[in-house]
Amino acid sequence: MDALRKQASKLRDQVAKQQQAVIKQFSASGYEHSDVVVIDELEMQRHQHLEKLYRSTRSGKEFQRELVKAAEAFTAIGYKHIEAGTKLSEDCCKYGVENASDEILAKAASIYGDARKHVEKEQEDFTRLLFSQILEPLRAMITGAPLEDARHLAQRYSRMRQEAETQAAEVSRRQARVREAPIPENVTKLHAAESRMQELKANMAVLGKEASAALAAVESQQQRLTFQRLVAMVEGERTYHERVAAILHQIEAEMVSDKQRRESAPPTVPSNLLSDKTKYFLAEATHAFEASSDKELNLAVGDYVVVRKVSPSGWSEGECRGKNGWFPSAYVERRQRLPSANGTPDFY
Repeated sequence: MDALRKQASKLRDQVAKQQQAVIKQFSASGYEHSDVVVIDELEMQRHQHLEKLYRSTRSGKEFQRELVKAAEAFTAIGYKHIEAGTKLSEDCCKYGVENASDEILAKAASIYGDARKHVEKEQEDFTRLLFSQILEPLRAMITGAPLEDARHLAQRYSRMRQEAETQAAEVSRRQARVREAPIPENVTKLHAAESRMQELKANMAVLGKEASAALAAVESQQQRLTFQRLVAMVEGERTYHERVAAILHQIEAEMVSDKQRRESAPPTVPSNLLSDKTKYFLAEATHAFEASSDKELNLAVGDYVVVRKVSPSGWSEGECRGKNGWFPSAYVERRQRLPSANGTPDFY
């Protein structure tokens, strides 16, 4: 009988050692889940709550890191964008100055080159926003003391819980020894193990409350700050694109308007293209016309104009009241053809 008792006691000791080996294997780092020994229901609930908070803050920290990586990438791309845009602006302005004879393209290049400077200014403002409102606050939160302190408290609680599990196994083993041999020595050791167990439970309750409160506060701050930074990123990017779109819309309208104005302007006919055989005619203004440039001719209804050139573009060139210029052909009606260079009058 004594031999069987000794064999059973030895077997229980081996099982207890194996349990502790499993605990050490899965609790080497961080705050790990362990259900080897459930001390009581309240402690179990506290343990599960801490485990949930620990996972939540770890997930929040990883998300903050992803946001930081994205903001860093946007910032790097932004600086390259500014560099390329500045070079393009300089090239456009240079072309506009050096090719002034090509009025439409040179003017468009100059307009775009000037506007491009404003686009790069918006890019620079957005890049600064990413750094000051996204990168710096999130980096401070990731490496901040409150988060690390709270996680250290949780890890201390985890290690104390593992120690309590080990002590609970020790109490079970001492209780078995007392049942086998209720001698004073075994009873004394059992009382010491139980006292240590009660001390650990009391310490765990205090530390668990502190860790839970600290992690809950960090989780709330973490989520609030991350949400605010995410909204700031969205608002900053939206504002940047809206302002750039407004700049591009304005320069497009200006470029198209300038092109249309130049194409509709009265043509300039060099004097050497007018031959001696060119025939002039007299016309009367049927509509008033107000000149918008020094190349155009003011007309009042009833004015007589000596028309010297009619262009296929719908403009005519002539003289009225001692002034020369262009006017819309549809604003006058022909009255008489004047003598040609050989002096022969031509009426119709």
